[in-house]
Amino acid sequence: MAENAPELIDLDSPVPPLVRGERPVVSRERVAVRVERQNALVRFLAGIDVYMLVVVGILLSVSLMMVYSTTFDWGYRRFDSRAYFLIRHAQNMLIGFVAMVFFTLVDYRIWRRLAFWILLAVMGALVAVLLFGDDEFGARRGLIGGRFQPGEAAQLATIIYMAAWLSSSTTRVRSIAYGLIPFAAMVGLISGLVLLQPDLSTAAIIFVTAGMMFFLAGASWTHLVTAALGITAAGFVVIQQLSYAQDRIASYFQGIQDLTQTNYHVQQAILAFIKGGWFGVGLGAGRQKFGYLPAPHTDSIFASIGEELGILGAGFILLLYALFVLRGFMIARRSQDNFGALLAVGVTVWLVAQALLNIAVMTAVLPSTGVPLPLISYGGSSMTSLLAGIGLMLSVGRVAARQQPQEQRRTDSARDDRSGRDGRPRLSRVGSR
Repeated sequence: MAENAPELIDLDSPVPPLVRGERPVVSRERVAVRVERQNALVRFLAGIDVYMLVVVGILLSVSLMMVYSTTFDWGYRRFDSRAYFLIRHAQNMLIGFVAMVFFTLVDYRIWRRLAFWILLAVMGALVAVLLFGDDEFGARRGLIGGRFQPGEAAQLATIIYMAAWLSSSTTRVRSIAYGLIPFAAMVGLISGLVLLQPDLSTAAIIFVTAGMMFFLAGASWTHLVTAALGITAAGFVVIQQLSYAQDRIASYFQGIQDLTQTNYHVQQAILAFIKGGWFGVGLGAGRQKFGYLPAPHTDSIFASIGEELGILGAGFILLLYALFVLRGFMIARRSQDNFGALLAVGVTVWLVAQALLNIAVMTAVLPSTGVPLPLISYGGSSMTSLLAGIGLMLSVGRVAARQQPQEQRRTDSARDDRSGRDGRPRLSRVGSR
């Protein structure tokens, strides 16, 4: 055969060999599969609320910085490692991130069928805390050496159950027998188990979150005020049995008249803000965390932010929480059903209620409580529960974005903002009149 003769091609071969200078032949099936995968990825990313992720990411970044800043000295003196608490906090954050991804990927409508069993499991954990919990500072709030606090999980479980119950077609929210009484019984039972620990602040947050969901689902002001009076009376009875709670309230009223007469914790928090001024003393340069400010990495971390980053830094944190609320309600508005809308509203109110309560305590607006600053304070159970709740919100937004192109015209024409005076939900949604 001549040297310049072309190479023979086996026609029976499924993939003929390439001739020099030619491009590889790609089958239409492979191209279609590749395009479909790319389109699926684009659809998935398009359904994720990027702005919400940015806000959460910034809050978590601030959390890592402030936890290290407030614990490096303590970690070095006690564990011979400046990053001891930072590493543990990053591990908790990683667990919470996995939970957030899981709840984002799973269709949120699945949890509607499991809401009752989730609430029942959490109630069992709350009872177990009372029976076998770890005693710490005169309270029983944790299991497994304090690493798991069912009170944090109870807040998320209450949101899921309330959203499922209020969005049910058989629920008559404006009825006393079928609306107010079941609501008061459910919230009272969960709050009562938390109050027995005792944990007044968590019980208050559960009621505020559930009450806001109840109101937005169509309940009247009179029902909400009646429930508030009932939970306030129960809280008053519990406070009478707790000497430390009475001391905190007494010092709070004394501090209204003279700030120097308030309790030590609030005084040190106010000093931190005064030392920080407008621009702060610098990240890591604060002095209040060295034995003066109690729990600078958990309950008092906002005061540490005020000292090191100043009033402007603290104001930036408030701005991030405001953006979180804005995105949360936008996700709720885009939801295709009441269950998703109530889930998004519940998680949003839950997080912002914790933030406002913590900030109000640090600025002497409310009596001292033990509420962490959400997504910033050191803590495993709180961080995991909050990120799981954010994952639920992202799932609501993802499902709504996936359904939006198919029902765009019907959605835009059917949306309405109901006032609740006709007994229907106040949340804007798609549905029959």
